[in-house]
Amino acid sequence: MTIRVFLVDDQALVRAGFAMVIGAQEDMHVVGEAGDGAAALATLATTPADVVLMDIRMPRMDGVEATRQLLSRPEPTPKVIVLTTFDLDEYAFAALRAGASGFLLKDASPDDLLSAIRSIHGGDAVIAPSTTRRLLDHIAATLPAPPSASDEPDPLTLLTEREREVLLELVRGASNAEIGERLFLSEGTVKTHVGRILSKLDLRDRVQAVVWAYEHQLVRPGE
Repeated sequence: MTIRVFLVDDQALVRAGFAMVIGAQEDMHVVGEAGDGAAALATLATTPADVVLMDIRMPRMDGVEATRQLLSRPEPTPKVIVLTTFDLDEYAFAALRAGASGFLLKDASPDDLLSAIRSIHGGDAVIAPSTTRRLLDHIAATLPAPPSASDEPDPLTLLTEREREVLLELVRGASNAEIGERLFLSEGTVKTHVGRILSKLDLRDRVQAVVWAYEHQLVRPGE
């Protein structure tokens, strides 16, 4: 299956460079491009895409708001990889909260770019949970306060004890194989647990699980 990629960046030269790299691959092609978030949303309304490379800082509408609006549309929606100049960028975190499946630095190598597109299309997150945690630690002071006590049930009660153990290992950045080794489970069983965790907490992927854990103080910066 050919991966349909859509490019969003306010710099034409950047889009041209990405298009050249992607166009040389047999398993993917560029289906369209836009110079800002608003134009991207308009074009993507009629142009099917599997993966969107979304610049963070653009005129008219930035990549965070464009990601939020794009992923609020009826499914199926494309996966989003946000592009940033800075490794520890609060805008990248905002995009992850909006539903992006990962972020890449703009100076990433062509191999890293192509690997990210294939990973996203295959259902994985581009960035490791450990990288997300480093980003979250960096901007911990800006994180929202934990939900106050209310009549709403604690979402953690939705998880079994084993699922909570798997979630904690996932948040620490462990792979499925590493989680299985630590908890004496098969890799397939771990994958099943991860899928159930994401479903029960209404999360898109492992990166979203790390963001959720921070926001609910399941883990704290520096732990």
